[in-house]
Amino acid sequence: MMSEMVKAPILEVSGLAVRYGKIEALHKASIKVGAGQIVSVIGPNGAGKSTLLNAIMGALPVTGHASGRIAYLGDEVGALPIERRVARGMCLVPEKRELFASMTVEDNLVLGAYRRKRAGERSFLDQLDHVFALFPRLKERRAQAAGTLSGGERQMLAVGRALMGKPDLLMLDEPSLGLAPLIVKEIFHIISALRQTGVATLLIEQNARAALQISDYGYVLETGDLALEGPAAELAQNPRVIETYLGLAKKPV
Repeated sequence: MMSEMVKAPILEVSGLAVRYGKIEALHKASIKVGAGQIVSVIGPNGAGKSTLLNAIMGALPVTGHASGRIAYLGDEVGALPIERRVARGMCLVPEKRELFASMTVEDNLVLGAYRRKRAGERSFLDQLDHVFALFPRLKERRAQAAGTLSGGERQMLAVGRALMGKPDLLMLDEPSLGLAPLIVKEIFHIISALRQTGVATLLIEQNARAALQISDYGYVLETGDLALEGPAAELAQNPRVIETYLGLAKKPV
């Protein structure tokens, strides 16, 4: 699987640096994500994980400046606006989820396919049944306002809305944040199942144990630098990762 990633990565980032004024939040980061793979970036709060995703997506605040190379499906996209990156099949589910609280679950999902509708695709809603199969609770609550959902259900809706656009690359920013352990386990099982669809997933996560359990490859980001990388199963056995991020007494999720 790893050889496939090296041969033809969907996403290849090299030498990516991000500055906010004089502060360098990310220092020459290089990562790869292959088709159908789950790649995780773990690290402490404030390490630059969200900055990495926002730079890849072209969603940095106006005070931020990114340099380096971002190649998606072999093409350099670093100069493209967010809309063009989305149109090419890149999708970011932000930490805050950014749902339309007063709209129904189904209407939020339909909005996820808006780009495809605008592009003239007659079958722009063809992912709806697939999303409902992945998230049965969303189907049960399809007529319910998104703002009335639980935290776990809102996360499911955010991922489901992203999948409506049929992305080739799905980027998730802290999908377990604020969720109860049982819901975290459910969310990660669903993310793992996305591998079967061929979607490449780049996962930013503080819950290192859960992230590494479902990932093919992992990176450890510390204070803007990629400190470690390797197959996820090997990282999970790395003494430094165990001591710093996994803990000795914790049980698997």
